[in-house]
Amino acid sequence: MNAPATITRDLRADFPGMVTGEGKAWHYLDTAATAQKPRAVIDAMARALGEDYATVHRGVYARSAEMTLAYEAARRTIAKFIGGHEDEVVFTRGATEAINLVAQTWGRANLKAGDRILLSQLEHHSNIVPWQMVAAEVGAHIDVCPLTDDHRIDLHAAEAMLTEAHKLVALAHVSNVLGSVLDARQAAALAHKVGAKLLLDGCQSAPHMGVDVAALDCDFYVFSAHKLYGPTGIGALWARKELLADMPPYQGGGAMIDRVTFERTTYADGPQRFEAGTPAITEAIAFAAAADYVSAIGPGRIHAHEQQLVARLRRELGAMNDVTLFGPDDSAGIVSFAIDDIHPHDLGTILDESNVAIRAGHHCAQPLMDYLKVPATARASFGLYSTEADIDALIAGIARTRRIFGKG
Repeated sequence: MNAPATITRDLRADFPGMVTGEGKAWHYLDTAATAQKPRAVIDAMARALGEDYATVHRGVYARSAEMTLAYEAARRTIAKFIGGHEDEVVFTRGATEAINLVAQTWGRANLKAGDRILLSQLEHHSNIVPWQMVAAEVGAHIDVCPLTDDHRIDLHAAEAMLTEAHKLVALAHVSNVLGSVLDARQAAALAHKVGAKLLLDGCQSAPHMGVDVAALDCDFYVFSAHKLYGPTGIGALWARKELLADMPPYQGGGAMIDRVTFERTTYADGPQRFEAGTPAITEAIAFAAAADYVSAIGPGRIHAHEQQLVARLRRELGAMNDVTLFGPDDSAGIVSFAIDDIHPHDLGTILDESNVAIRAGHHCAQPLMDYLKVPATARASFGLYSTEADIDALIAGIARTRRIFGKG
């Protein structure tokens, strides 16, 4: 099978945020934190906020009915984007809320004292803290899967650790620090072998590669719109329909009910049961526009394009004697590194003077920093709009930083 063609068109013109206030090129290498927004997404949200705006699900007038159709069409678009069905997708404020939703509904209903949860050493805080909270509440225990030498989740170790006491395995599909890609299908097989459910944190996989939740065989999948070139304040939880049907409500209020009396309330079916109150209407429509934009380009092309950039940057950084690289060579759009005697924060500050934006810090993965024995890393992360010129600017900025620190 031939590899997918890479992106041939310069997409930067679609993104108004990719220039400085002076009109110069901005070398944005922080897409893993949040992606820039294409004009198609901005325009979709502006229309929804303006001439198309009305509330959903309640109004009997025409514009409300049309907005309701657009909102539910957005749900179908997001479901299709990850290979799911619309009645399996819950809109949330983001992946963080989606994980908390699973923890506080499925977790509280299904976990009990003595049960175990398996996480990995590279998880984002959002896939650690919610499980700590529910585990403390019900008396469950958390186990931590180690990493391989090239910084992947060690599924051989996971297999040895898993027992029938494990009810949930929650793992990052792609590490937000290392870019390492999980063999999700194998992780699902291992979890299901002992009767556990698998939750995948898809924040870094959905924007960078094609996702098919049916093929992955996971039970829960979460991701955020703002990392997929969409707006902040919205994300999605995909869950198997039978799991949603058995999960109790997360919050109470309007829209998530069937019938309310002071004596008793009955609830709507999922996904509406988990969307209390007026939803993020305009954000959902823009979320769908972002998914359509990515689909039109092709996730395979995006992944191939970013792999080429990752390979070049790792090659150039690897030739520097004072640079430590983290993560595997085939990382998905992310390169984390450290330069001897230069703190990542200092590097990031100096690079910013040359219009190069990277991330510097613990990346909401402090246990991983402890594992790597570093206080922080510098992280360059690519998007579909990234180019070779961004790498040129980064390498030049590193050279300038070295000179400032008297290193060459």
